[in-house]
Amino acid sequence: MRFTKMHGLGNDYVYVSGFDQPSPSHPEQMAIAVSDRNFGVGGDGMILILPSDKADARMRMFNADGSEGEMCGNGVRCVAKYIHDHGIANKPRVTVETGRGVLTLEITRDQAGKAEWIRVDMGEPILAPTLIPTLLTGKPPEDQPIEALGRLFKGTAVSMGNPHFVIFVDDLKSLDLGKFGPALETHSAFPRRVNVHFVEVVDRKTVNMVTWERGSGATLACGTGACSVCVAGVLTGRTDRSITAHLPGGPLKLEWPADHGSVFMTGPATEVYSGVWPELETD
Repeated sequence: MRFTKMHGLGNDYVYVSGFDQPSPSHPEQMAIAVSDRNFGVGGDGMILILPSDKADARMRMFNADGSEGEMCGNGVRCVAKYIHDHGIANKPRVTVETGRGVLTLEITRDQAGKAEWIRVDMGEPILAPTLIPTLLTGKPPEDQPIEALGRLFKGTAVSMGNPHFVIFVDDLKSLDLGKFGPALETHSAFPRRVNVHFVEVVDRKTVNMVTWERGSGATLACGTGACSVCVAGVLTGRTDRSITAHLPGGPLKLEWPADHGSVFMTGPATEVYSGVWPELETD
């Protein structure tokens, strides 16, 4: 199985193209194997780049624990870079079919003609509790109280095709992400688990954030999570509609225009290396 290692701000995945080879018949098991940072390639999961009858390509993403996710913002930017740079869709605007639907991505090329910066129309945020899904109340569920490991948090639930819980805090440095992240991810208030983000507001246009991703743990960046932070900041009156989110892996620019339902995300995508995984079972 030929693969390419790529990342968006350190949110790294093993990418497998199905345009020129068969896809693994058991992608859940394959994702666990290749994601292992000691015995595999290493990554936050595996993403399949597949032909689509609706778009230039189709994306399926699997977390490091083998569970399939609906959407990955950093991942879809890397898919756009891959299909652009590898000649599948070498054009300034591409479309990718995801669990969220078909997304449109605008590509800015570097001097060598490679995709460097990518702006994604991430679609409208989903704010109905039953669709997020969450058992928290409110339409949308803003600053709702939730208890984990004896500590009370207040957070806002948002879906960008996958569920997020955004908690604004005064000081990120004093927060134990490894302790509270998994407790909130699996909290009973979230029937399908949830991506957890702790956010510190610097000013109305700037935030710092850390993420505990559903199925992958602490990651250096989360694109859909940054989008949900932008939405939560607007809903709760903490930030403007255009912000820069500083993640451990670097900054993302987010916009939620008042005259447009979609959230827009702009960030880089980087190809690291390619290789061959020796074990592949196909139907």
